[in-house]
Amino acid sequence: MSGLALGYPPVRLEAADAVLYPAALVDGDALFDIVMDAVDWKQEELTLYGRRIAQPRLSAWYGDAAYAYSGLHLDPRPWPPVLADLRDRCAEIARAPFNSVLANLYRDGADSMDWHSDDEASLGPAPVIASISLGAARRFQMRRKDKQGDAVCTELGNGDVLVMSGRCQADWLHRVPKTKKPVGPRINLTFRNIINSP
Repeated sequence: MSGLALGYPPVRLEAADAVLYPAALVDGDALFDIVMDAVDWKQEELTLYGRRIAQPRLSAWYGDAAYAYSGLHLDPRPWPPVLADLRDRCAEIARAPFNSVLANLYRDGADSMDWHSDDEASLGPAPVIASISLGAARRFQMRRKDKQGDAVCTELGNGDVLVMSGRCQADWLHRVPKTKKPVGPRINLTFRNIINSP
């Protein structure tokens, strides 16, 4: 596969079963523009604590299976060529198959993702999730569900790939917090393998 640069040493994030591959995609700048144009971005509404709220980011779902979370049901769209290529690159890095991707666009520092884990039953008991960051760097935080120990904080930059596996989703929460610092747009692509489609 082209566009991979695994010369940087991977960074293991504490005991979280998460490994960061810094700048693994050498063509991150070009990919940002291609993905931005290829994806049909939309602001979805989620159900949280019985209330419907607009999620603070734009998103889209592509792949071979449907997905559901937070009261939202997503029917898959066919793979655009760029997302199919990135799926294959992530499968090479993570050594795992992927059949779907959730694309998120953080337009500025006001867009965010709150504490959550990707632990839906449709992903199986120990899912492997590969997360690509394109565009502006944003802070990424992880904390244990049992609130033991310190939170893990890192910055995800352009072309970084983060692979979460093992007990990561069962034991840890993660988020992308808001920031008041001026920050440009960021695309996040989280590739996953749906086992039981809702």
